[in-house]
Amino acid sequence: MRRPGRGTLQRVEETSAGGLVVDSSTTPPRAALIARHDRRGRLVWSLPKGHVEPGETAEQAAVREVEEETGIRSRVTATLGTIDFWFVADGRRIHKTVHHYLLEALGGELSDEDVEVVEVQWFPLPQLAEVLAYADERRLLDQLPRLLPDHG
Repeated sequence: MRRPGRGTLQRVEETSAGGLVVDSSTTPPRAALIARHDRRGRLVWSLPKGHVEPGETAEQAAVREVEEETGIRSRVTATLGTIDFWFVADGRRIHKTVHHYLLEALGGELSDEDVEVVEVQWFPLPQLAEVLAYADERRLLDQLPRLLPDHG
């Protein structure tokens, strides 16, 4: 039952895409992660991702967002999984769906020029589970032994 004087929040659907960009030319292979400040001001490491723009596929958005947020050009090689969650922002209840892909690094240089990114860094694949801040992103790493049998 709604209490008097309290409005219901507008529900909004948002779709994003991104993923794990891997450079297999090193031993062990490494992946580029981005860092942002959370609401408490802590630096948290996560996978690069962003909104799917009109007319673009999730795969195209993942490639674009990875390059915008890390400086690394890449191509999608596999699907890692989808994460969805709810949060409230700007007086709206937002249901966000994020499509994650495994991407192969093709070139470029690490860059934290994106305004939303505080830091960008390569991490060896075996270290990712320790560094990634979010449990749902760490669970995506479970796919790596199947997708990168020589390195997962």
